[in-house]
Amino acid sequence: MTDTSAPKSIQRSFRLSAGTADLLDRQAARANDSRNALADRLLSEGLRRELHPLITFRTGAAGRREPYLGVSRLRIRQIVSSLHANGGDLRETAELFDLPISDVEAAASYYADFAIEIDADIAWAESVANDEHQRWQREQSAFT
Repeated sequence: MTDTSAPKSIQRSFRLSAGTADLLDRQAARANDSRNALADRLLSEGLRRELHPLITFRTGAAGRREPYLGVSRLRIRQIVSSLHANGGDLRETAELFDLPISDVEAAASYYADFAIEIDADIAWAESVANDEHQRWQREQSAFT
């Protein structure tokens, strides 16, 4: 059974430089988000990048924030899905995406640390693809 409740939060007190606090306030207002939520996300992503320097984070067209491989357009979930399909073969996956094996290793390393999140990203993408396919089928049947 999976715990679907919100992650527990822990109170911490940090001192920020005036410039950093101003940037945080402006970006939170621009994103229509709370300072605490934005600071938590940025701190989490920054720490993850310290551990996994080839991983970046971006908000996609659907409004979801996901990890990507460097500056490429490849989401970690795409590489991991291919690794699963290829029986974990790093070389085959690297060839499929025309990537250096070190990039696939970076994605696999990130997955090893954050598998639950990446598996959730994969499940979400599969659900969206399934919904879109069903919509397409309805459109096709509407004209036959």
